[in-house]
Amino acid sequence: MLEKVRKLVEKVKNYTPNSNEDLNNFKIEYLGKKGVLNSLFTSFKDVSIDKKKDFGSSINHLKSLVQNKIDVYKDSFEINEKNGCNIDLTKPVSIENLGTRHPISLIRNQIVDIFSRIGFTISEGPEIEDDWHNFSALNLPKEHPARDMQDTFFIQTNPDILLRTHTSSVQVRYMKNYQPPIRTLSPGRVYRNEAISARAHCIFH
Repeated sequence: MLEKVRKLVEKVKNYTPNSNEDLNNFKIEYLGKKGVLNSLFTSFKDVSIDKKKDFGSSINHLKSLVQNKIDVYKDSFEINEKNGCNIDLTKPVSIENLGTRHPISLIRNQIVDIFSRIGFTISEGPEIEDDWHNFSALNLPKEHPARDMQDTFFIQTNPDILLRTHTSSVQVRYMKNYQPPIRTLSPGRVYRNEAISARAHCIFH
């Protein structure tokens, strides 16, 4: 019986599981109700008195080796799973965390939220504007010097159509439809014929 236990000890020492499933089978083989160790403990009563001490000691040693082997490899497999080594390639792809909003959108939303809380409405208008809404209605008639500062992209003439240089054109449209008092915020893209540099661009908000 002692020789049998010694062989089992060597077998356990040399055992290396390849997966969590292998480890579970190993655990059942040795620690299950019908496992090796329960069988050995049942045989304990048949061992002669003078060998009971050695036999009991060897069984306990075997049990410790088995438990230690399980603990070590269980931790190892859990770490590998956390590090993504055991990935189920058949698992459906997660549709979460695909990205985030652009920084400009985040800041725009924060500004809109602040002004909304103090009673402002949000108004939007076309980015392609006519000359009247973009300049004349704002008291910037033709040949006005301020127009030179807003040299921009005209799409056509007669009538003049251009990419808006500011969002004040949206305020003009808003005032045509609503009576004072007016509190409105008009965020959006505008276009100016700027030399592109680290501090300026032809498109901004």
